[in-house]
Amino acid sequence: MRSDNVKKGSERAPNRSLFYALGYTPEELDRPLIGVVSAYSEIVPGHMNLDKIADAVKAGVQMAGGTPILMPAIGVCDGIAMGHVGMKYSLPSRELICDSVETMCQAHQLDGLVLVPNCDKIVPGMVMAAVRLDVPAVVCSGGPMLAGSYGGEEVSLSKMFEAVGAYKAGMISDDQLEDCTCNCCPSCGSCSGMYTANSMNCLCEAVGIALPGNGTIPAVYSKRLQLAKHAGMAVMELVRKNITARQIINERSLRNALTCDMALGCSTNTVLHLLAIAHEAGVPIDLKMFNEISARTPNLCHLA
Repeated sequence: MRSDNVKKGSERAPNRSLFYALGYTPEELDRPLIGVVSAYSEIVPGHMNLDKIADAVKAGVQMAGGTPILMPAIGVCDGIAMGHVGMKYSLPSRELICDSVETMCQAHQLDGLVLVPNCDKIVPGMVMAAVRLDVPAVVCSGGPMLAGSYGGEEVSLSKMFEAVGAYKAGMISDDQLEDCTCNCCPSCGSCSGMYTANSMNCLCEAVGIALPGNGTIPAVYSKRLQLAKHAGMAVMELVRKNITARQIINERSLRNALTCDMALGCSTNTVLHLLAIAHEAGVPIDLKMFNEISARTPNLCHLA
């Protein structure tokens, strides 16, 4: 095991002493050490539930014979960062997330990772790290937000941008604007609609690094917790079989993700992120490949 580098033999007795300081037992250290990287925070609606998702992942790892180790990651809410200087920090945060996951995994020689993101730059940042590290890894996201209800119709955050325009045009009142504001985002989860977060969470399935349902099970459904437990079990299977991220994310699986991208009508930001993931994987994809796959793939559904 990779983790033997930090826990086995007489020379690693000081390292083991520090693990014991954390409350780990010798039995736990005999098992594979699995990093559970959670981007939980109280500033991103899509990340409000990630503490519960991470707990479920840990349970799955333990059920399958591993020792889960929780660690944090940052995450920017693009919606809150939008419209001011904060948006300049969003895309750079992707590289910070990637680098920080790499740092924690390499510094502590973890045997595998379950990555628990949900929103725009966090999902690709974590996937980039998994491919760069080339360790067994599974993504388990927090899930999409439920649709809201306003004026007798289902609405999402996009309705709010329309409402601002309607308000400035004098078409709705202050009270109507506030009523819409209070009803468009009714739960935690990634913003409902085929924006970057939900797009990347679906494409994680298509590229093979996430289990079925990762992109579609709502954040507040109990099935999301079941998915998280299965993700914890799945990474242990990868560790046992020594299946690493680059064996999963390769040219064939990236082509599959691009095809899914076109069929679902995903966010155009997927171009940025898939190219970055491919770069980490050493796979030569370019805009020409996007165009070729787009030309032969029908848009099958509209999820926004």
